[in-house]
Amino acid sequence: MSANSAPRSGSQPWLHQKGEVIQDFGTVKQFPIGLSYEARMYSCQRLNRILADTQILYGLYKKHHWLMRGATFYQLHLVLDKHAGEQLELVDTLAERVQTLGGVAVGDPRHVAEITSIPRPPDGVEEVPAMLSRLLEAHETILVEAHDAATRTAELGDDGTNDLLVSQVIRSGELQSWFLAEHLVDTPLVRS
Repeated sequence: MSANSAPRSGSQPWLHQKGEVIQDFGTVKQFPIGLSYEARMYSCQRLNRILADTQILYGLYKKHHWLMRGATFYQLHLVLDKHAGEQLELVDTLAERVQTLGGVAVGDPRHVAEITSIPRPPDGVEEVPAMLSRLLEAHETILVEAHDAATRTAELGDDGTNDLLVSQVIRSGELQSWFLAEHLVDTPLVRS
């Protein structure tokens, strides 16, 4: 015990602990789940890229939810928040799948920023159509990656990852894209 520290009692938390890394990012440990090392490694790599992009998409949704402007403010404010919540659920589901495969899910925002393929938006407020377009482009990035990953993981026999990508990532991404795209339709004026 140092001169600056008080005696530790049984209820005092052990603060400021440091530990060694017990599993490196980009590795998978052996789990008895009926999948080869190669299949699990491949799935974790693909899932972590989609996970990073999904975390960025979630952040974009929240940013645009907060910064929404104009005549459709209320409707878009609500739909963007709903979509953000759905993306946050996907983040958790994707991360848990990586862990289930024996991998290490990307979680630190700084690490996410290093591996995402979604471009960084401006720090300020964009016009509403630009915000919606940015969300659509992020969705498309994820959807292209998810379609390819779903096909390849199915070929490797990883039905769980394939199911997650198809039934949750792709289906929710397509639905959310539809909702956003319909806000960008130029409707003709009705003349009487």
